Amino acid sequence: MSITVYVPCDSAALAVGADRVARRIVDEASQRGVDITLVRNGSRGLFWLEPLVEVQTAQGRIAYGPVQAGDVAALFDADFLAGGAHALRHGPTEDIPYLKKQQRLTFARMGITDPLSIDDYTAHEGFAGLTRALSMTPEQIVQEVMDAGLRGRGGAAFPAAIKWKTVLATAAEQKYIVCNADEGDSGTYSDRMTMEGDPFMLIEGMVIAGIATGATMGYIYVRSEYPHAIATLNEAIRRAESAGYLGRNLKGSTHHFTLEVRKAAGSYVCGEETALLESLEGKRGIVRAKPPVPAVAGLFGQPTVVNNVITLATVPIILARGAAFYKNFGMGRSRGTLPIQLAGNILRGGLVERAFGVTLRELLYDYGGGSASGRPIKAVQVGGPLGAYMPESQWDVPLDYEAYAALGAVVGHGGIVAHDDTADLSRLARYAMEFCALESCGKCTPCRIGSTRGVEVIDKITLNQNRPQQVQLLRDLCDTMVHGSLCAMGGMTPYPVLSALNHYPQDFGIAAPVAKAA
Repeated sequence: MSITVYVPCDSAALAVGADRVARRIVDEASQRGVDITLVRNGSRGLFWLEPLVEVQTAQGRIAYGPVQAGDVAALFDADFLAGGAHALRHGPTEDIPYLKKQQRLTFARMGITDPLSIDDYTAHEGFAGLTRALSMTPEQIVQEVMDAGLRGRGGAAFPAAIKWKTVLATAAEQKYIVCNADEGDSGTYSDRMTMEGDPFMLIEGMVIAGIATGATMGYIYVRSEYPHAIATLNEAIRRAESAGYLGRNLKGSTHHFTLEVRKAAGSYVCGEETALLESLEGKRGIVRAKPPVPAVAGLFGQPTVVNNVITLATVPIILARGAAFYKNFGMGRSRGTLPIQLAGNILRGGLVERAFGVTLRELLYDYGGGSASGRPIKAVQVGGPLGAYMPESQWDVPLDYEAYAALGAVVGHGGIVAHDDTADLSRLARYAMEFCALESCGKCTPCRIGSTRGVEVIDKITLNQNRPQQVQLLRDLCDTMVHGSLCAMGGMTPYPVLSALNHYPQDFGIAAPVAKAA
């Protein structure tokens, strides 16, 4: 009887030797005359344990990690194929505390299935949402997503169903669904994990969006640094077409939907939806003025839904289990769960899916285990390179869009980057302005010029050149960027700058807080 062994094919696992481990396991099994079936699954998201090798036993899947190629022979000696004791053994995978305490809805299959097996996908509730959607009217589907309270997971948190409803109501012979997979925020990888580890979930979500809005064509705009995601998506699309889940007359219905992958242009600002559309059309990625919004005049001037990977990937479970089920998770206007990504100076980096309402302190310590350096955590940037730096006094605020907005912070794409007490927040603030200057599309003056002047002003503050006047100038400059920039690139760059200035004035050479904390 063949024993099933799982070795992840996720980029994070590949980066630390998963392919070598997989080959070594196959070779060792062959040499010992043991019959095994090797499955390259997605990652569970426990990145500090990668490569995480799992073995299917009578007691369930048993986890070993981090496994290197040199450990494989000893694992066989310890009878790991039967779940034998070894220093790298963590017991049943589902019982690992990091995983057991999560609330995995969108990521329920992640690391469990073969990413390219439609049989695996359907055996774990895959395409159940699409099957139900095919029996509903477009209006009913849109209402289901509306009732679930799903908001965009890309950062802006705009209600997904409002975009869908607008596209549905706008008459046009051609409509589009565009997936923004240009995941450029620092410390984020949930989009990549989805595309590499559960691509059919994204495909299913996009097909449902197409049925709901009358769109028959979809594009997945994937950042150029994700070659494995692009390859996996293309193969998943081919298999979905062969199985009748893409193309004409979906599963015998009257609905049609075609899907293609497009490699991104390597620009951070192309994560902004209108710059993305410009790039997708073959133009330079420059932000468009609104109105018109993409839902009315988007790709090639046609009504277009532009949603993030996680937004679309969450749709199948909402349709499969109903809006009431999904809405039961979360708090306030932040419903459902969020795949949170722990990175930076953190002991146990990885993905944590929890309902809105979890706190930074829980994430940093109950999951992350504190800093990797063992030093006190000083600042946590939430929401990517344009997110605010949050001091310890704010770590008990529940993760919620409105609660964070009240602090002058953002939840964003759910990326969390920790810094210990050796971090210099003045340098990090300067980097935010420098990053904006480098990545600005250049269309609007507050972003293009403001970021360059911002670098210069921060340098003068740290060098104590007319420091009080320069601090005030920096605040005025940030105010101009927030209220005068065309998009979030310039409009949010002040978030990390002002939060650093407000909460860590000593790093700027200022003895006391210069203003009330944001």
